[in-house]
Amino acid sequence: MARKLGRSTDQRMALLRNLATDLIIHERLETTEAKAKDLRSVVDKMVTLGKRGDLHARRQAAAFLYNAEASEDEDAVQKLFNDIASRYEDRQGGYTRVLKLGPRQGDGANMAIIELV
Repeated sequence: MARKLGRSTDQRMALLRNLATDLIIHERLETTEAKAKDLRSVVDKMVTLGKRGDLHARRQAAAFLYNAEASEDEDAVQKLFNDIASRYEDRQGGYTRVLKLGPRQGDGANMAIIELV
């Protein structure tokens, strides 16, 4: 069962969309452990869409990810389908890694780094 992360459904989906878009662009994020564990399944599904590579998969990914610029000539969806998907052609799942960092200074929340393998 997925965590609620103290948010309503629309807020939680917006958070996961934003984190997934940032992870695809930057390939590494530092966030709380609970958010990283929930984000893992979302990003794995996006990479699977990227590996499929057809028009329907591209439109599904574009509907979920935010339209953020990865570089001057590339956005998040293009980076997912052109760069990231080709990197994992031979891999059957498990595209992300969660590394635990320990508690955050301010509130003691467990922090983690999530990155593309």
